[in-house]
Amino acid sequence: MHQRTFDLNRHSPIPNYGVSYSHPLLYQNPRIRISDFKTNCYTHHNHVIRTHVPVNCISYGLDVSVSKHRRLSSVNFSGKKEFDVATLGNLCVDVVLNVPNLPPSSFDERKNYMEQLAKSPPDKKHWEAGGNCNMAIAAARLGLRCIVIGHVGDEIYGKFLLDVLEDEGINLIGMREDDDIINSSSSAYETLLCWVLVDPLQRHGFCSRADFSKEPAFTWLRALSDEVKTNIQKSKVLFCNGYGFDELPANLITHALEYAVEVGTSIFFDPGPKGKSLAIGTPEEREALAKLLRFSDVLLLTSEEAESMTGLDNPIAAGKELLSKGVRTKWVIIKMGSKGSILITKSGISCVPSFKVEVMDTVGCGDSFVAAIAFGYIHKMPLLHTLTIANAVGAATATGCGAGRNVANLQKVKQLIKESNLNEDNSFWNKLLDQNLNKKEDITILSKTTVNNGFFKHVTLQKVVSEVLHKLEVPLADRILSS
Repeated sequence: MHQRTFDLNRHSPIPNYGVSYSHPLLYQNPRIRISDFKTNCYTHHNHVIRTHVPVNCISYGLDVSVSKHRRLSSVNFSGKKEFDVATLGNLCVDVVLNVPNLPPSSFDERKNYMEQLAKSPPDKKHWEAGGNCNMAIAAARLGLRCIVIGHVGDEIYGKFLLDVLEDEGINLIGMREDDDIINSSSSAYETLLCWVLVDPLQRHGFCSRADFSKEPAFTWLRALSDEVKTNIQKSKVLFCNGYGFDELPANLITHALEYAVEVGTSIFFDPGPKGKSLAIGTPEEREALAKLLRFSDVLLLTSEEAESMTGLDNPIAAGKELLSKGVRTKWVIIKMGSKGSILITKSGISCVPSFKVEVMDTVGCGDSFVAAIAFGYIHKMPLLHTLTIANAVGAATATGCGAGRNVANLQKVKQLIKESNLNEDNSFWNKLLDQNLNKKEDITILSKTTVNNGFFKHVTLQKVVSEVLHKLEVPLADRILSS
């Protein structure tokens, strides 16, 4: 995933998404940060709804709060879904700099390091859109209609971010009401910056002001505005990730989830490395995490993250556990790094190996990957086709430098799919699937050639590539009419 609150462990590799590496990996390690919020109620249709009745959510190792009086069940709103994807929070400007040394690990030294960086604004050539902008840009380039919901300030960085989004055809829905903040010139109202630091060995470090506070950057955000609710209702998918907690209060994220469920908007959730710290965070964070895991339609995790959420080291077993505990969960997607990805449903398992590419930078690969999953989900594509596009988009992004405007474009994705340079490893997949063999499930694997293997169904790459390219080449106007 991406970028926000990272500490620096020089020996921990960056997760990768549908990419086979042909040179050494870059390095980073997420920092655990615990937020502290007390608010636990909100107003909806003039009724105060409280969610503080304790319920034990054993499957995630979390104590969560769920209202006895409120059921998370969708209402059939007749309003047209004008947008394909809306993202929630996690909007920032990346400042990408080459540095002789990565920041020190101690809190005080690291804070001083960042303060020194911030004293003189870097040249604009080092700026890039970050966070959920990556997902929205990748989705828009696939032809999806996108909006981002969040906050950016009125300063030069905020204006830069707005310009980038406008150029990509993406609208920003601001979360601030007029009375949300008394002094809008304070630093608490400024666009969040993420310093992306690269040392001579191409190792990455990330830091922002969110690293040095126990509270999210925008604590002054108290409720969902009517405009935000309207746009959630108009969207087919609402995407949330763990880094949204760096900006938004946990209870606000919970309320967005609950409202999306009410109005029939599908939830995509990727906890990312933040999931581990959220699971031991404040009661509000633990409650929000547990609800996102239970009520999301699509969950996306790396194999390491799936293990941390379930305690199971087998990625398929972990995915099945998450699926079985979900209330609305339709897909659990496990990202297996350079091996590829797995999509688990209640009826079967789909596996797609990664594409071989020359990797320049892995920042933004996970955000691009989820954009393509949303594309397949919205267009009701076959599961293997959806994973194939997602692996290709993630891999195509890795061939560029950085994220934001550098994420994969449609032409690059189609070219990669046409080349069909699959990183096939049948021994790996056979071993993994043998450990989870259930004769009642449909197990499908994408392969270069058809292979007869008992209980596994091998689908040829040539067939999938042909159908995927046809879908990607359909004019955008035709896709909108058919969706």
